[in-house]
Parts: sequence; C-alpha cells; structure tokens
Amino acid sequence: MDKKNKPELLSPAGDFQKMKYALAFGADATYAGIPKFSLRTRELEFNKDSLIKAIDYSHKLDKKLYLTMNIFAHNTKIDSFLKELDIVAEWNPDGIIMADPGLINIAIKRYPKLTIHLSTQANATNWTAVEFWRDMGVKRIVLSRELRLKEIEEIHKRVPDVELESFVHGAICIAYSGRCLITNYLNHRDANQGTCTNSCRWEYKLSEEDGSLTDIENHQKTSFDKTTIPPDNLTVEEPQRTGEKYPINEDQHGTYLFNAKDLCAVELLKEIHNAGVCSFKIEGRTKSAYYTAVTAMAYRNAIDDMWLEKPFNKKNLNDLMALSNRGYTTGFYTRNPREFGENYYDSRSKELSHKIVGMPIDYDNQRNSLTFEIKNRLEKDTLVEVITPTERHFVTANEIINPKGQLVDVAHGGTGFFSIPLEKDPGEFVVLRREIYASEK
Repeated sequence: MDKKNKPELLSPAGDFQKMKYALAFGADATYAGIPKFSLRTRELEFNKDSLIKAIDYSHKLDKKLYLTMNIFAHNTKIDSFLKELDIVAEWNPDGIIMADPGLINIAIKRYPKLTIHLSTQANATNWTAVEFWRDMGVKRIVLSRELRLKEIEEIHKRVPDVELESFVHGAICIAYSGRCLITNYLNHRDANQGTCTNSCRWEYKLSEEDGSLTDIENHQKTSFDKTTIPPDNLTVEEPQRTGEKYPINEDQHGTYLFNAKDLCAVELLKEIHNAGVCSFKIEGRTKSAYYTAVTAMAYRNAIDDMWLEKPFNKKNLNDLMALSNRGYTTGFYTRNPREFGENYYDSRSKELSHKIVGMPIDYDNQRNSLTFEIKNRLEKDTLVEVITPTERHFVTANEIINPKGQLVDVAHGGTGFFSIPLEKDPGEFVVLRREIYASEK
C-alpha cells in the first residue's frame, strides 16, 4: 500500500448542518453545490452567505470544501454561469467541480489560480482523457463510476501527476455516469441541467395494454424461457401517475426496468487506494444528516484501520447496512464482490436493521435529559443507541416526555420535540437510532 499520502474522505454537504455532521464524524472534506449550477437543484439550503460561512467553518477546522458547478450549460445559461463564477472565485473554495469543457476552459483562463476538479459527469474513462484534462489545467479527476480497478491503476501509472477521486458509496445512476434522459422524457425536466426527478427510482407496474398482466410479480409468474418471443405491447405505469403508460421492451433475457443497487465499496478501500485514488467520495447531498454522519463514521474508521494495516472490521459494514438502501454492490470495481455471509449484496430493503430516532437539539443539565426532534416512532422502554464522534453507548428510553411536558408511552415521527433521560451531555453532534420493531419488518 502506498504510504505517502493518506486518502481523503470526501462527504456530501447538502446543507450547513449536514456539512458539520460530516466533518464531526470524520470527513476530511465536503462538497456542496451552487444551487443554480450544480446537478442538485433541490439543494436549496445553501446560498451565498451560508456557503461563505461553510468555507470559513471548514478552514478553521483545517478541512476542505469543494463547490460543484457541473451543469452542461445551454447558451442561455452561459452569461449567468460566468457571473456566478466571478463571485464564487472570491470565496476561496478549495476547488470547483466542473464538467462542461467550454466553461472549464474559460474558468482556467480567467482564474488560473482556481483549482478545478473534473466532475464524473464529464465521463473520464481512460488515461488519454485524464492526460488531456491535466494538460488543460485540471488538478483532479473525479473518475467515471464505470471503471474497474485495473483501469484506474493504468490511468494512475500513465498520468501520475493528477489527483484521482472515486466514488465509494451511494446511489448509482442507471445512465452512463449520470447522463440521463429518462426524467426529461417522462417529466420534461433535464437531469443534466440539475432537475432530475429520480424517475428511475419510482415504483412501476408492468402490464400489457389490455391490462392482463397487472404487476411485475404476476408477470414474473408467466416468465418467458429463452426460446419464447415476449409480447411487444408491454407498458409500465407509475402508481402516482395513473393512466400515464410508457412502452417498455422485453426480450428473452428479461424485462429491463431502471433501478440500480447502491454502491458500497467499504471493503475495497485498500485496493482502490493502491490503484491510485487519493480521495474516497460518498454520494448523497440530498440525503439526511443521519446518513451523512453514519457514512462518514463508517468510512473514517475503515480508512484508519486500512492505514494501520488492520484487518477489515465488519462493524463498519454493518453500520452501512443499517442505512436505508436499495441493496449494495461494489459496482464496476470488481466482478466478484466479496460476501460476508449475510447476503447483503442481494438484499433489498428500505431499512435493513435500524431507524433513526432523532437528531438532538438540546441537553438539560438540571433534568439530565436530551431533547430531540422525533423522526420515527419511539416506544417506551426501547433500547436507543447514542452515537457521537467519539463514543457509542445504549440507553433505555424508560421515560418519554412530549412537547407539553407529559409522560407518554409512544412518540410518533414528525410530531415535534421529545425528551428522554440521559446521564451526561453527549455534545453537539449526536445521532439517536434504534433497531426496527418486529411490526415494521
């Protein structure tokens, strides 16, 4: 293993709170979007003032913040993009993540001291492309998700003087490096202009035009063998858009719907680093602070263990399995994902083992109680795990106090601020979670 430089852990920052949690739980850097010009336009919590504040906050902790401006601009957006770039360049970010070659060319010429990272949206899949972007002045390449370890290794050997960043966790788009037109086709919103509606994640019902096949399960019961010619009039329908049917093709190999599993490469970090990657990137700017904290914690621990040449700790994997996911895969890194006897690569569940209880907002030293905004149902006498950046322990919620100061047996998610007893102040950054109840399985 290359011992020269410890790899960077790069976490998503969808808003200021998520950024703070990511840094507190072990991220070396975060990335946030300029709302109008990144591919996460729903990331509206950040604005000029909060981004400046976020950069300052990160630098005081000796951490980094990269800003994303990775749209592929139409003519109508070029002038406004360049005006925004003039403003952003003055904030002293640690890097700007960009994809559009024309805009990158202008940015490098206009601000030669500005560090430019090439977005994964630009589809850098080979060493000649990486060499080209290095010669253009790009300092870091966010590699395409479609690369295998051997391909990354060759890129690093041929172009060793450019930084390589690669995704290790999070959603995988079914389109090539995220360049997708499904949302545009179904909803007239351009994912490559930052307005993806995640159409590939919707639930779909499969049927023939006459309705004889009512859902995917029934269709699977009438599955075709390799010699059967499937019907050519299949359609899919999203339940919340009744009556809007879209044609879908099926051949002897199966029906091609859209949803990809999530990436989880936590057990491959040593191999990825040895291939030449200097920054491990976690996807998920639109996900919760809970997700940000747990992923940062798991990957921080895994990186530190790797660096000390300790064996892989399955506990880190279990923490990631506890998060909501679509089933995990190592993606394109390897064709033979390692398994740990839990079939986690084949699992498919919104919540595998745990649910968040809440994110604390205040500790009462007089009453020795912790107040938090309830996120999911909590029943009296439930064992709650208290996770902070430095320790983890369990407490039994033998008392639950509602917003009116009354003792209750159950707190329901989304109903306000509740309190449970806790012997000591856990600090500013805390996650409360519990195992799922039998009734939720």
